Order: sequence, then C-alpha cells, then structure tokens
Amino acid sequence: MSVAARLSELGIELPEVATPVAAYVPAVVHAGLVYTSGQLPFASGTLPASGKVGADVTAEDAQGYARTCALNALAAAAAAVGGVDKIGGVLRVGGFVASDPSFTDQPAVINGASEVLGEIFGDAGMHARAAVGVSVLPLDSPVEVEVIFILA
Repeated sequence: MSVAARLSELGIELPEVATPVAAYVPAVVHAGLVYTSGQLPFASGTLPASGKVGADVTAEDAQGYARTCALNALAAAAAAVGGVDKIGGVLRVGGFVASDPSFTDQPAVINGASEVLGEIFGDAGMHARAAVGVSVLPLDSPVEVEVIFILA
C-alpha cells in the first residue's frame, strides 16, 4: 500500500509545511535520506500550547503534540522530495521535551511521534530514537521532533 493510501486509510491529512522561524530550511535531501529540521507542533500556523511538560502541559497532551510534530516532519520531507510516496520509511527520530525539573517521562511523550510513524509506515517505520528533556524550546513549545526519513 502506498504511503498516501495509508494516510487516507488512517484519516490523516498532512498539514502545510510550517514556515521556518529562523535561518534554516524544513528538510534537506542527501544520500538517500531526508533530514528534517526540528518541527514544533504547529497546527494551522499556531502552537496549541506552551510551557513545561509536567507543570503547564500534561504528558498526555504533550504526546499528542509530539504526534503533530511527526506529521509536520513528514509534510516537510514530502515537500522536499516531491510527494509522500517517495518516502520509504523512518531511520531515526529525535525528540525534545521542555520539561519541569521533576518530569522524567520524556520517552512516553515522544511515543506520540514514534507511534504515528509506525502506523503510517508499518515495519518501515521502526526507527532508532532519542527522547531528551530540555529546559526550554523555541517559542516556549512543549515539544520538538526531528526525523530522518529513508527515500523509497
């Protein structure tokens, strides 16, 4: 099944590629891979929440934001290569969680990104990953995700 067909089956519509908030491009293609810049959970051009996970944002909400970040990354990668069906799978996910000092469940938050990529790509969505707690992210976003995709 094509990636586009799988997205349709799941009822997922990829968002427009987020406009960079600094001096970078959303994705770069090199040697059979697509590297995305860190994606924030923009929805319709705005952040749905801000602040620290474990204080201002619940882990459950942050997990949903990580999912949005992954879909934003997929949209950026698809735009860079000329369509979602040119993406064959996922190599690595890097997840950053703006965390209250007492919050230690960053892996569960980034599962939101990993799980949606698994739903979309199946076995080709299995990937290496980092889930890191940080003190602050751009625009006070609670989460940021970067993905390295494999070309089909």
